[in-house]
Amino acid sequence: MLDSDGDEDESDASDVPLKQLKGKSKVASSDAGRIVTLGSLAKGRRDSAKEKNAFKKLVGPEERALKKKLGRKLTHAEKTTIALHTFHPELVDVWGDLEANIAVIEPRKSEQPPSLKLTLLPFQRESLYWMQQQERGIWHGGMLADEMGMGKTIQMISLLISDGNKPNLIIAPTVAIMQWRNEIQTHTDGMKVLVWHGASRENDIKELKKYDVVLSTYSVVESSFRKQEKGFERQKGNKRVMITQKSPIHQIEWNRIILDEAHNIKERSTNTAKAAFELKSKYRWCLSGTPLQNRVGELYSLVRFLGGDPFSFYFCKRCDCKSLHWRFQDKRSCDDCGHSPMQHTCFWNNEILTPIQNHGFVGPGKPAFKKLKILLDRMMLRRTKLQRADDLGLPPRTVIVRRDYFSPEEKELYLSLFSDAKRQFNTYLDSGTVLNNYSNIFSLLTRMRQMACHPDLVIRSKTNANKFIQDQDEGTVCRLCNDVAEDAIQSRCRHIFDRECIRQYMETDVGTTPACPVCHLPLTIDLEAPALDLGENQVVARQGILGRLDLASWRSSTKIEALLEELTNLRLEDATTKSLVFSQFVSFLDLIAYRLQRAGFKICRLEGTMSPQARDATIQHFMNNVDVTVFLVSLKAGGVALNLTEASRVYLMDSWWNPAVEFQAMDRIHRLGQHRPVKAIKLVVEDSIESRIVQLQDKKAAMVDATLSPDETAMGRLTPEDVSGIPAFTRDALLINLGM
Repeated sequence: MLDSDGDEDESDASDVPLKQLKGKSKVASSDAGRIVTLGSLAKGRRDSAKEKNAFKKLVGPEERALKKKLGRKLTHAEKTTIALHTFHPELVDVWGDLEANIAVIEPRKSEQPPSLKLTLLPFQRESLYWMQQQERGIWHGGMLADEMGMGKTIQMISLLISDGNKPNLIIAPTVAIMQWRNEIQTHTDGMKVLVWHGASRENDIKELKKYDVVLSTYSVVESSFRKQEKGFERQKGNKRVMITQKSPIHQIEWNRIILDEAHNIKERSTNTAKAAFELKSKYRWCLSGTPLQNRVGELYSLVRFLGGDPFSFYFCKRCDCKSLHWRFQDKRSCDDCGHSPMQHTCFWNNEILTPIQNHGFVGPGKPAFKKLKILLDRMMLRRTKLQRADDLGLPPRTVIVRRDYFSPEEKELYLSLFSDAKRQFNTYLDSGTVLNNYSNIFSLLTRMRQMACHPDLVIRSKTNANKFIQDQDEGTVCRLCNDVAEDAIQSRCRHIFDRECIRQYMETDVGTTPACPVCHLPLTIDLEAPALDLGENQVVARQGILGRLDLASWRSSTKIEALLEELTNLRLEDATTKSLVFSQFVSFLDLIAYRLQRAGFKICRLEGTMSPQARDATIQHFMNNVDVTVFLVSLKAGGVALNLTEASRVYLMDSWWNPAVEFQAMDRIHRLGQHRPVKAIKLVVEDSIESRIVQLQDKKAAMVDATLSPDETAMGRLTPEDVSGIPAFTRDALLINLGM
């Protein structure tokens, strides 16, 4: 969080505006560095004291009046609000003005676009009307947040057709861009579509502007932006030089930019988010069935992308300085006004994020939730399948949690690992070094989750730990989970991680600088860097776990046998029913594939290393081949943006910290076009860490539902723990210490 909780009355010379210091301080330069004379330093302090006194005269009366009214000391947030209102009077009644002057658009049925080959459902015609009105309003766009499987893609295509203007840019996950292309080509009459992906992509701006729709991925857009902003190395003669290259998509003024699965920009400080922020367009749209996944703060990036003023701006508490960007190149003073970072605050943090995180739905958190609802009502449209059941005509969806118990051998192995983990955690607890060792604790939690799936996921990785460092053939193993790194990136200390694993690891940080989980140096890694080019090594690594097993004596696990039992019974009931099997561990999918093939099932697989064309071909093979009844899917690679309505069963093999990821996976089949009843089965091993994760999922789901639901009574049941970003690191760690 960028807002400081420090004492607002503390200040130093860095709080003096640069315009006051320029020309007054006697500063000399030498080869040894910058030298400041005692006279100039004293002068700076006198100026600082004067400004401090002037500031107190401005805000003091209002602070004293509010303190008297409340009968207590003012909180930091209350002091901040008074300061902001003093120097930024336009903020005094932002929420009242928004509520009074910007009406909530009531959806009406728009006319069916004549050139759209698919007939829109009634609620889709309502959203078309709503989107058209939003583009005429102050936002020039908004968030379409219908529940997954309700046809957000076709709704947006209808909007593209409604004005016919070009060019339009759609940014989507890699797995989705071919589906977007297919939908546009199927349901429109001759729209020109370009997939802007791959090394040979078109860079001529004039050519790009000729297309109605340009499709690209978040990673490609980020890479193009990074080359423009930071440059890249290239060999020139005998030396390597840094060169920059303009991003063609950032040079174009687009008619409309659409972010599919827009929660991909939820972390405001990432290059992916920054690349999206810097795109230019007339209209902007965010599509996501899960706009909120972990914490309320994730909505900031979507509001920032849509251009909300003042909601996404940073304001100075000592002058009228405001900016969309955090401008502190020297890390001490604002590039614009010269005040320190402590004197700047993000409006979103001060008004919404901090009160909700600290208080839930009580005290200052209650008006913060009301403010959030006022804003979302005016920029977001969300309908659920339950609300529009009559329009959708979807078959029912049933979610079942199947609970099994370890076999005696598995129980013994798990208890041994659990005891080691608990002993290690208690050591950290007793020495007061829990926060300094959260990388080790995170790794312990991952091992326990893997042990609940199959002991070999832990045992084989433990016995080959040294090999992961020395053997180039195993260089593509993620050093956090010891599984294949499907989307591999490398830290500055040259350790390889799967992008989602290291992202999840870094999100557990509670304020300290995270350390590398391997060498424990300060972790420096670009989460938005292009995936490593792994070449042939990826094939070797992918064969890893099966190659290290004696398959003649290999034994399955409780969880794999539970899946086999489910699929066998399903095959006896109806051999035509197709199933999706999700896991976040690729090595576990290897073991599942081996066991199912031995049992006579024909399967196919979707993994993160596949190109868009290979993914599309695999999906078509599963959809069109009646003999292939099981689709093994990596949860990291295929949990979003897929339409697999040929299947009607989903099996979730391991629990994910974030329940939104599981909901996304379930809705790959429960969506428009599905005609069979849908059943989703979560396989959980009792008396293990998995049963604890399910409890945490319930808390996080309650937070999301309360925030996005129009039912305010749901908010009243929230606690600060529910809204503070579960699973926060300390609660993850405490799982180990709670016993079973």
